Parts: sequence; structure tokens; C-alpha cells
Amino acid sequence: MSDAVTATMTFHPQPQGGAPRPWAFPAPERAELSNGLTVLRCHRPGQQVVAVEINLDAPLDTEPAGLEGVATIMARALSEGTDKHTAEEFAAELERCGATLDAHADHPGVRVSLEVPVSRLPKALGLLADALRAPAFPDGEVERLVRNRLDEIPHELANPARRASMALAKELFPAESRMSRPRQGTEETIEGIDAAAVRAFYEAHVRPSTATAVIVGDLAGVDLDRALTDTLGAWTGGPAPQRSVPPVIADDTGRVVIVDRPGAVQTQLLIGRVGADRHDRVWPAQVLGTYCLGGTLTSRLDRVLREEKGYTYGVRAFGQVLRSTPPSPAGGGSAGASLLAISGSVATEVTGPALEDLWKVLRTLKEEGLTDAERDVAVQNLVGVAPLKYETAAAVAGTLADQVEQHLPDDFQAQLYARLAEAGTVEATAAVVSAFPADRLVTVLVGDASKIEEPVKALGIGEVRVITG
Repeated sequence: MSDAVTATMTFHPQPQGGAPRPWAFPAPERAELSNGLTVLRCHRPGQQVVAVEINLDAPLDTEPAGLEGVATIMARALSEGTDKHTAEEFAAELERCGATLDAHADHPGVRVSLEVPVSRLPKALGLLADALRAPAFPDGEVERLVRNRLDEIPHELANPARRASMALAKELFPAESRMSRPRQGTEETIEGIDAAAVRAFYEAHVRPSTATAVIVGDLAGVDLDRALTDTLGAWTGGPAPQRSVPPVIADDTGRVVIVDRPGAVQTQLLIGRVGADRHDRVWPAQVLGTYCLGGTLTSRLDRVLREEKGYTYGVRAFGQVLRSTPPSPAGGGSAGASLLAISGSVATEVTGPALEDLWKVLRTLKEEGLTDAERDVAVQNLVGVAPLKYETAAAVAGTLADQVEQHLPDDFQAQLYARLAEAGTVEATAAVVSAFPADRLVTVLVGDASKIEEPVKALGIGEVRVITG
């Protein structure tokens, strides 16, 4: 019998964690081209894919009556051919650059997004400039985009979350407000859009003097000044017409709307109201308190509705800026607004009990407040994850473009993390209780009305109304 062979292993020393490096949200450099285009650039060493965001001052409330959705069609049509390239040629040129170009319209305006390897940035900026400077808007391409949009609408109406969002907007805002209607238009309004309407909207609102370009990436080897001068700097346009910004008016009287979906096995919940935007001093504490309420799997709503009761896979609370205006020169605040909401889904048979427990969470929060432990975990999660959240150039560019869109200072995000760390438990409690008062929330339920109407009425959280569709 042979002797056993004993194997030995040599382990390398376990790596030790180094000291954390200080991190701050990147500060951009701000400049203006001769044509009036504002440029924010941010050099991010190692980011070889450059992100470009263009803010166009073409808000949804400037769409002509009866043509809601024309901003969306215009945004999509920007890449459908220019004075130099057909739609097919333009797409091929983008592909040769390894670039992606996207655009969408929302209440504050139109956003155009470009990502491209830094070695192809000048060429891609030329294509982007052509799309902004001289879009062709061919009849055939616009007609195709209109048909595509019409095909999307039935799918959106069938999606419970999208349907809930539409119903909540219609409930919160008066009928004459653009915010009360779908962002991308309805079947009736989209059908009336043609190339002439798209061209008219473009000529009325798209010009360099009211636009901003945000460029983020490793710019060390790029003559960006020359590239901008040769591309976006050649874009011309007249001065912007004066226009008034309508105030945001909303009704948050406590009530319930059930969008009837016979036979639905789940109920989609969307509970919301309108609050102040990011110009308000309460915003950091509100972000912190809202995170404690429903920002993650360990927040209060999930702890009760998911962990303890098993009603749902998850419920989230959030604040989303709808629109901001510049602060008043006289020292007043912004006239903007944000949507404060709680969303999720539960099984049909537990809709009543789930809402009852959700309201108990809100009332307990008001009576007992947040704990220091909840506050500390929220700060750690929100502030600690920031370096990872902004790892890519696109994430940084998107946030900078949001700040431009919302008329915030360039250092807003950097200052926000400092304010989050400073916000105390009492301050966060007051902010979230004010954001989600139990008696002033509009509740939208997309589900089987025959099974959920009576249990919801019994809760006494407001008048209950059933609608179809």
C-alpha cells in the first residue's frame, strides 16, 4: 500500500481595503457659443464613451391645442433625415460612428441624447448638429412615426401601471392643464399630426439661443472647442418668442378612482399628490423621509406590506419633478411642482387590507416619527451609493441636464448630498409626513371593481368612483 500524498496549498495574503477616496459630484465648466448655445462640459478621465445631452426649450404646454403629441413626433423625427442625409443614410452614419441617438419629449421640454466613443466624437457631433440644424421631416417618415405612435397607445392603455399614471394625472390637474393629458398624446390628437405640424412646432421652439448642450467624458485628447465651433456652432436660429408659463394647479382632495378591469387578478396602486419642486428648502429632508417610507426593500412600506403581510412583491414611494421655473428675481421661490407618489401592486383579494395597512403606516409615521436608525441607514444608502450611481458619463450628463431643465445651479447635486447628510430625523419625519398626509391623497386603483369597490369604500379614505377603460 503506497503512502498517502499530502497536498499543501499556499495562500496569497488577503487584500486589505484601502482608505476611501473623497468623492464629489463632478463640477462642469460652463460656456456659451457665438450662436447663443450654452455648453456645459465635464472631463471624466477614463470615460471613453462620451455622453451628450441637448436640452431644447420646447415644453409640452406649448403644443397647439388638438395636436398634443407633436413634440414627441418631432423628437422622434429629428433623426429621420437631414438636408445632407436620408433617414437610412443618417442611421448608417451613426452606426459607422458607433453612436446611439435618442430623443424624447416631456413637460419641461425635449431632450436629445447622444453616446459615442470619444475617438468619433467630432463626427457624431456633426450628425447631431445636422439633426438639430436642418431636420428634413419627410412626409413619409412622419406618417410612419404617427402610425407607430398610434400602435403604441393600445398597449399603454392595457398596461396597468401606465393606465394608473394617466388616470392620476387626469384626477390631479384641471382639464385645461396640459399635465392632465397623456404626455405623448392621445389617439385623437396624434391622428391630426402631419409633417407640416411637426415643422411648425420645430420652427417655433428649436433654436440654439434657448438650448443647452451637456458633454461628459474623457475629453483630454479632443479639441472640443474646435469640434463645437464646426458643428453645433454652425446651428442658427432667431430669438426666442416671449411666452408665459402657466402655474401648476392641482386638487389633492382625498378620493379614490377605480379603473375597472374585470377579471384582473392584481390591483395596481398609484397614490399621489403634487408638492414642491427641488428649489424648495425641504427637498433634501423630503428625499430622506420618502426613502425611509418606501425607497428600498427595507423601508416601512415593504416591511409591513411585503415582509409581514405578504401582500406584494414591493411598494415604492418617490418624488418626481414635473416642471420647474426659474426662481423669482424678487426673491420668491420657483413655480414648479413635483409628483409625490406611492406605487405598487397587490393581489385582488387583499386590495382592501393592503390599503388599510398602508394608511396605518402613514398614520403611525405621523404619530411616532422615524427612528434614528432608519434615518442613518437612509443617509448611508443615498450618499454612499453616489460614486457608483455616477460611474458612467451618461449618468453624470443626465443629471446635469436635469439641473439645467429645472433651472437649478450647476452644483445642486453636489450640495444635495451634503444636505442629506446634515438632515436630522425630526426634519426628515416632518418632511415626509407633510409630503404624504393620510387625508389628502388621490388613490388610483386599476383592477376588478366588482371585487375591490366595497372593501375600499369601507376604509373611509375618500369618495370612491369607478370608471371604465
